[in-house]
Amino acid sequence: MVIDMQKDFVDGVLGTKEAVAIVGAVREKILSHSGKVYFTRDTHHEDYLHTREGSRLPVPHCIHGTDGWQIIPELADLPREAVIDKPTFGSTELTDILVRENSRNPLHSITLIGLCTDICVISNAMLLKNALPETDIIVDASCCAGVTPESHRTALDAMKACQIDIIGE
Repeated sequence: MVIDMQKDFVDGVLGTKEAVAIVGAVREKILSHSGKVYFTRDTHHEDYLHTREGSRLPVPHCIHGTDGWQIIPELADLPREAVIDKPTFGSTELTDILVRENSRNPLHSITLIGLCTDICVISNAMLLKNALPETDIIVDASCCAGVTPESHRTALDAMKACQIDIIGE
């Protein structure tokens, strides 16, 4: 799962130098992966500032159809199974897809990479851990960045405590 590698989170309105720094590693991870690759895309609309999230993070970002909403150009050409637009931190739609897939052909592991470790990566990892408790849920820390380096570390520690495997530290 490639979480929210969108312009607004990499070098746009909510971008960070840490997010920019992982782009090459994310690209290489996807290119070296032999299984299915799913992308998520944080998706908001023009009324974002009037939503609960918008009242707590009053920075319009990932507005549907804008440049900031797009997957970054460095990843846009890579093969993928699907791009799942999600209106909130975690994607229940993608979790449902993977649960159905697991019922047909058991998934041994799911690896998450992307942004932001402390918001959307941890949310999706926890959804998957709860939905697929016998599947190894893995987060590659070298292909993730948080809002801050400190919150990235805190999220990794929280996921470890919930038996999510952290690699690439």
